[in-house]
Amino acid sequence: MRKRSPSFSLSSYGAGWSANRRIAIATCAVAVLLAIAGIVAVVTGSGRGHQAPDTAVPAPAGSASSSEAVPKPSSGSGSVPKPPRIAEPVAYAKAAAQMLWSYDTRDTSRDRQLAGMRAWMTAETKYADWASVSGQVPDPVLWSRMADQGQHATASVAEGHYPSAFKRALADDPSAITEAYVYVVTVNGKQQIAWKKGGGGAEGRAVTLAVQCRPNHDCALAAIAPSVTQ
Repeated sequence: MRKRSPSFSLSSYGAGWSANRRIAIATCAVAVLLAIAGIVAVVTGSGRGHQAPDTAVPAPAGSASSSEAVPKPSSGSGSVPKPPRIAEPVAYAKAAAQMLWSYDTRDTSRDRQLAGMRAWMTAETKYADWASVSGQVPDPVLWSRMADQGQHATASVAEGHYPSAFKRALADDPSAITEAYVYVVTVNGKQQIAWKKGGGGAEGRAVTLAVQCRPNHDCALAAIAPSVTQ
């Protein structure tokens, strides 16, 4: 029988938030998407995506709180991988989701985790919603408790796709993407969590990300979006 974790799961952070806070976060994320891509999204949750058929449209041709200080560790970012040099939105989103679902409190402090995640973000602050990404990391007390248990997680990605709401919006107005080049991608996968004394468990994961991929540039993460229609 699979043992259940007595500690805290990084990817489930926010599950206990109040309804008002969930609504506020979802509203903020929708506003970001509307501003950067002109996409009308229907909010159905506060960060979990819903699986849709594994289809995608090609990219156009040529193609905590926000005030929280971003840590700057002296060297490295622990277990957080460096962002890959990828210019295709779905591929980058899949890599970003795997990064978000993976962590190791045994060799990575909370500040280093945040610094590593920050490196994946777009440098264009107009389009970056750092709060939606940093908000996935537990507060210092909870991170410390996870570290006491030696909690760590790895992740595998099953698939990534453009939600149908995004594809419809892009089909209706192809030029809308050309201002910010921000694409909405839903990724599905699995997270494996382990801790001291042989404890562990696995759970399916889904997340919807906003990824910026300007022509002739590598992609970057813009935001964790609320769920949108399939």
